[in-house]
Amino acid sequence: MSPSALVGAPMAARRGFTIIELGLVLALLGVLMGLAIPAWSGWKDKARTKQATEDIISISVVIDQHLADTGTLPADLAAISRGGLKDPWGNGYEYLPLIGVKGNGKARKDHSLVPLNSDYDLYSKGPDGASVGPLTAKASRDDILRANNGRFVGPASMY
Repeated sequence: MSPSALVGAPMAARRGFTIIELGLVLALLGVLMGLAIPAWSGWKDKARTKQATEDIISISVVIDQHLADTGTLPADLAAISRGGLKDPWGNGYEYLPLIGVKGNGKARKDHSLVPLNSDYDLYSKGPDGASVGPLTAKASRDDILRANNGRFVGPASMY
């Protein structure tokens, strides 16, 4: 059928979409994208948190093996060949040996200001890259940490 034949043809014979139909399709796509983007972002955050948790567990295993072999904690992560290891957000992991240290000034502390560990602290500063000693501080709520001498590893907000 030629275009000139469609000029006087009934509406059913014309092909194509109306402006309303195109608008509805675009609106539907907008709603779907509005739902998909936050879900994707949440998935990426969970994957990074899981990776940091697994890294902390594996570093802890190496530190515990070093302690079993030598009777002392390593001075830093470089002593166990983990000095350059970065968390999923691009920050280095933080390590603080606590055995033999007088007082608990630099140790990470829970909501009651009780140290989280008696052997060593090991944590990631999380997505914001900032952290302070007490977990109740806003800068520490997104940290991924080791607590209870390794019986808990995960986000500070869940401890």
